[in-house]
Amino acid sequence: MIIDKPALRAKLRADRDLFAAQSSTAIVAPEAYVERLKPGMIVATYCAVGSEADPTQLAAAAAAAGCRLALPFVVDRAAPIRFLAWELGAPLVAGPFSLRQPDPSSPEVVPDVILTPLVGFDRRLDRLGQGAGHYDRAFARYESAWRVGVAWSVQEVPAIPADIWDVPLHAIITEEGMLWREEK
Repeated sequence: MIIDKPALRAKLRADRDLFAAQSSTAIVAPEAYVERLKPGMIVATYCAVGSEADPTQLAAAAAAAGCRLALPFVVDRAAPIRFLAWELGAPLVAGPFSLRQPDPSSPEVVPDVILTPLVGFDRRLDRLGQGAGHYDRAFARYESAWRVGVAWSVQEVPAIPADIWDVPLHAIITEEGMLWREEK
């Protein structure tokens, strides 16, 4: 197993790129995900970049359930991400790192659900992100939000090397379904 995070990221990105290039599979909203959605909840989604798993159908299911949507707004690598209100199909502006994000004048909201892209994951629901810590800081800021990773099944590894600041997910949705931690 690769323990060096940069090397693991490189391998997993290559696996993800190959899978996305060879597959026409989509991420669909599993029943267990839809059952968690309640009208008025705020679901933070994201716009997939490159070969990232696309959460569009998860966002559409949330909107259909009466949830409000938000997207991350990124200024740079060091600044925390903010979640800004957004509606499906609303125009987006170019952001850093090839991101598409809401206009900065959109209102900031507090998410109840955070859909997050990732580079890799394991069955303990640990995630390997891009490395800037944006989502780990957001998870710490919004502790009560339901944290859901969105990925392709090929991004699963036996174990993610987790640091003390890494926050595990509550669930991961892939094209094969959903893994989640039962709440007590």
